[in-house]
Amino acid sequence: MSAELPVPSAITAGDLVLQPLSRDLAAALMARDFTGVRPAEGWPHEDTFDGLGGVASGQSLGWLVTFDGLVVGDCGTHGPPSPAGVVEIGYGLAAPYRHRGYGRALVRALSRWWAAQPGITGVLAHTDPGNTPSRRSLESAGFRLDGMENGECRYLLTATPALS
Repeated sequence: MSAELPVPSAITAGDLVLQPLSRDLAAALMARDFTGVRPAEGWPHEDTFDGLGGVASGQSLGWLVTFDGLVVGDCGTHGPPSPAGVVEIGYGLAAPYRHRGYGRALVRALSRWWAAQPGITGVLAHTDPGNTPSRRSLESAGFRLDGMENGECRYLLTATPALS
């Protein structure tokens, strides 16, 4: 499989819409220029800027997680798919939007979108062992605990035609 990234599209996740994040917008957000987005309370959150660099450089895909037109979170990849077709995702929500089921909805929708892409064999995610809501979101989306890696829980979802 090539490391080429697919063209992102908008993804509906219940009440949320995951809007594709362009390289230019990611670079503007990294520069703290929020022109053109409507940030909700608590966004950007503590991990937002970690993911924007990969999108701005073209190495990753990213989406802004929106609710009623407000940006309440972000999600994306930690780089291109591996040669074996496994892509690693990351996600985060602003604190006021956590514990409402939005994490479950966005993880399910994002992982299903990736599983439907040609050449993708699996979707990977890591989370802190103490982050029970994130672990539940992954498990609810069909991910299985695949061990520990660098002190984090490693979750894997095997892409199958039934997921798409």
